[in-house]
Amino acid sequence: MEGEVNLNSAIVSKKSKSKARVKNKKKKFSREAMWAYLFIAPTFLGLAVFYMFPAVASFVLSFTRWDGMTAPVFVGLENVITLFQDSSFIRAIINTVIFTAISVPLSAGIATCIAVMLNQKIKGMVFYRTLYFLPVVTMPVAVGMVWKWLYNTDYGLINYVLGIFNLPQPSWLFDPNIALISVIVVYVWMTVGNNVILILAGLQGVSKSYYEAAQIDGASKLRQFFSITLPLITPTLFFVFITGMISSLQVFDLIFIMIGDSTALLEPLRTVVYAVYEYGFEYSQMGMASAQAFILFLAILAITIIQFVFQKKWVHYDG
Repeated sequence: MEGEVNLNSAIVSKKSKSKARVKNKKKKFSREAMWAYLFIAPTFLGLAVFYMFPAVASFVLSFTRWDGMTAPVFVGLENVITLFQDSSFIRAIINTVIFTAISVPLSAGIATCIAVMLNQKIKGMVFYRTLYFLPVVTMPVAVGMVWKWLYNTDYGLINYVLGIFNLPQPSWLFDPNIALISVIVVYVWMTVGNNVILILAGLQGVSKSYYEAAQIDGASKLRQFFSITLPLITPTLFFVFITGMISSLQVFDLIFIMIGDSTALLEPLRTVVYAVYEYGFEYSQMGMASAQAFILFLAILAITIIQFVFQKKWVHYDG
């Protein structure tokens, strides 16, 4: 009988201790959670005020007619229907698609070649990496102003050099046939540095054992690149393509600076985000501008989902 009492006491004591430990863990977790929420609060508030709330407001306004001053008037899908009947908006979509389709693969391809060269053991490597990364930290406004001068038909440096060799001196920004390509060149120059750093990080994560085995088998450098390097950096390339696509579809500041006040440059260089700015701040049609922004959001979302679906066919994860 006494043994049973001691056993019951031990069980009760063990349960009490277990409950006390659980209670202490809950208190500790509660304190940790409080500090965690406290630290993420500034970022969350910034996202809520400057991203989440404007996104929701833009979605609601896309179904209204609003000039920014008077009360919004609900019009349903009228804004969307009007936009797809507007030739200038269709042209903006085409320009944006062309801009993205050329600039993103071109920037990724050039960055891959440069990253492979920078991955070698040569003198002054830190200097070269810094040199290629400098355009990334340069403000797009400054880049646009400098390249606008370089492209100037009358006194630009590019045409001056071409004139020395008696070569044709095109109107880089005023010729509708090459204006968009001229801006793409500047955009690629701006983005290559960031892609180089990302791809270089991917290259340095490739195990040297693969190359040693390939050398034993007698594989050439070119064969090693296409059979080892390229497949193993596809996760990095996938990230570069995703972020590059999202960024290029939203290009605005560079084109805005290079266009300036010239209406002659507008049609061949108008993009969707430029059209959003135009409708919202020049025509005071906030509802139309919001509808364009929402259409762009859906397009980016759809393209991103498609890329994630098809990444299984070309992205290879080591191990």
